[in-house]
Amino acid sequence: MTATTLLADAIDLARAAAQDEAGAERVGAHVGVLAEDEYSVTHLFEADHAGYRGWNWAVTVAYAGEGTPVSVSEVVLLPGNEALVAPEWVPWSERVRAGDLGVGDLLPTREDDPRLIEAYVHSDDPAIEEVALEIGLGRQRVLSREGRLDAADRWAVGDFGPRSEMARSAPAHCATCGFYTRVAGAFGAAFGICANEISPADGHVVHVEYGCGAHSQVEVDASPLVPVADLVYDDAQLDVLDDSE
Repeated sequence: MTATTLLADAIDLARAAAQDEAGAERVGAHVGVLAEDEYSVTHLFEADHAGYRGWNWAVTVAYAGEGTPVSVSEVVLLPGNEALVAPEWVPWSERVRAGDLGVGDLLPTREDDPRLIEAYVHSDDPAIEEVALEIGLGRQRVLSREGRLDAADRWAVGDFGPRSEMARSAPAHCATCGFYTRVAGAFGAAFGICANEISPADGHVVHVEYGCGAHSQVEVDASPLVPVADLVYDDAQLDVLDDSE
């Protein structure tokens, strides 16, 4: 008898090992055998565990050669092809989304955050570098080019971007509105702050092509809804003329 055949027939030995690990009532039917190499195979048994549908007890048995018995190498619980498993683990720093930060929460940035660079080394922003050279003081880190582009993309597709529902129905863009205050630096070409308390964008960063119904140049037609004729006939009184003459 070959080693492969001997190992494949060791179902009872593998089942006993699984039952010793999990208990007899938690080891189900034999569902397969996988060849590991020339001298070892893994037997699979259904795992009758609550919450482990589709999982299998995997028992690896090995054979050292003629004159030696088949022995158990390992017993583990493994997910099958249709097993319910936990999603791939994602570091907390990558799971945090906008709005998750609450009162008192701390969210430190990574040392290698690509959105930030050391200030005054190479900011990619002429306005920042000019101030830095002049006074030599300021923040330890500033936005990198990647950080600015990331923010600009996020703002442009947000509620105050040019493709929002409000902007599409607006009579004019923020660029021509008296309440639009352009921000300084690299963002100034495309973004500003709305200073109109009536606007839904008041106090928010808005795209230069955003717009709303509170534009400073909006004019409302004050003409009456019901047209009035220039000539008015008063038919409340009737004048009777005698045409017998």
